[in-house]
Parts: sequence; C-alpha cells; structure tokens
Amino acid sequence: MEGTSRPEGGRGDPFLPGGNYGRTGRGDASIADLLQEIVGNIQGIVRSEARLLKTEVREEATAAGRAAGMLAGGALLGVYAVGILLLSAVYALRGPVPDWAAALIVGAVVAAVAGVMVKLGLDRIRNVNPLPEQTIDSVKEDVRWVKEHSS
Repeated sequence: MEGTSRPEGGRGDPFLPGGNYGRTGRGDASIADLLQEIVGNIQGIVRSEARLLKTEVREEATAAGRAAGMLAGGALLGVYAVGILLLSAVYALRGPVPDWAAALIVGAVVAAVAGVMVKLGLDRIRNVNPLPEQTIDSVKEDVRWVKEHSS
C-alpha cells in the first residue's frame, strides 16, 4: 500500500497531528470567504435600498414641486383677481358705467380660475407622501429576513 499511504500529520488523516479533524474540506479560509460574501451581500442590500430611497424621494419631490407650482400660480392669479376686483370697486363708486361692469366680470373670472388652481394645488399637495414607503417596507423585510436566517 505504498501508493495509498499518506504522510504522517497530513491534512487527510483526521487522527494525526495537523490532520483535518472532521472538517469537510472548508477550513478557516472558507469561513473567511463566507463572512466576506455575507458582508458583500449586506453591502449590496444597503446599496439597493439607497438607490430605492433616492428614486422614491426624487419622485415625491417632483410631485411636490408640481403641486407647489400650481399653488403658486393660483395664488398669483388670486392677487391679480383682488387687484381687478378693487379696480372694479373704484369704477363702481364713480357711477354705473360699463367700465366697472367689465372690470367686475374680468375680476370674477380671474378669481374663479385662481380658486380652481388653488384647489387643484392643495389636492395635489395632500397626495404627496413625504415618507419613502417602498424603502421602509423593503428595509423591514430585509431586517425580518436577517433575523430569520441568523437564528
């Protein structure tokens, strides 16, 4: 059995000094590789969550910006409406002439448009969710998964 003998203390003999002692071929280096892989996976999860958070915040910020633009436009038209209504009041005090009636009609129309724009802007702002819900749910799921697999 010269061809099959192993040197004394070799890794293949579990009962000799320096032997494998029941390991399955994955020694300390394999544990280090496993830990490195786990750390790499966690880093990948964190990066994915950060990308999702960034995307979600960007979408909500865009929606908030559009709603704020609508609100600002409505407020600006409201200021003009007040100006026109005040001008119509001035004309009304001068006497019943067609000038004031025209200014009153224009002021009422501008005020109605401003009101509609303000209402639309407020409705859109109420629909904006400042919390990144998908990211929160995803992180909770990741934490749940880690807890289940670490026990």
